Amino acid sequence: MAQKQKQKTKAHGPFVVHVARLRRQIGSRWHELRRGVIVDLACSGSAVPERAEVEADVVLESVVGGLSVAGTVRAPWTGTCRRCLEAAGGTLVVPVREHFTEDGDGEETYPLRDGDVDLEPMVRDAVLLELPQAPLCQPGCLGLCGGCGANRNLEPCTCGPWRDERWSALDLLRERSESEPSPEEGS
Repeated sequence: MAQKQKQKTKAHGPFVVHVARLRRQIGSRWHELRRGVIVDLACSGSAVPERAEVEADVVLESVVGGLSVAGTVRAPWTGTCRRCLEAAGGTLVVPVREHFTEDGDGEETYPLRDGDVDLEPMVRDAVLLELPQAPLCQPGCLGLCGGCGANRNLEPCTCGPWRDERWSALDLLRERSESEPSPEEGS
């Protein structure tokens, strides 16, 4: 009866790896490629799309006291460009190297329970830490014109140099310092 109840509480999911056999020999290694959907992977500026698969391509190694997991996590992301407000996106490729122990707390090490390792918390943390908070559609995005609002990536703006009146006092200081002779020029 107790054995049946223990089997019911075993973890399951696309990122759960059964490692009891691996842990029998220190130094043993396994390669695992796991894919699955993880819900609510988002930060203030970007997110992993709903129903998009996240991939963990890792090597698990048996070490004294637990398991070492090293490899790469991949995930697609989408967001809004901070400069031009167009769609932005790409694929995260995040290197990971973590340790799983029987007494893992999720802070220093991840938990290893009943011969199972759940890679999902590690994958979630890796993706959330790498999602761009202020994404760009492209590295050289020109953004929107401050005067007319035109997307300068798509069309030229005819406004000319736009000046924000809130900075006019600083413009006066700059003009004044440019018109004064420098100390090296002397009198």
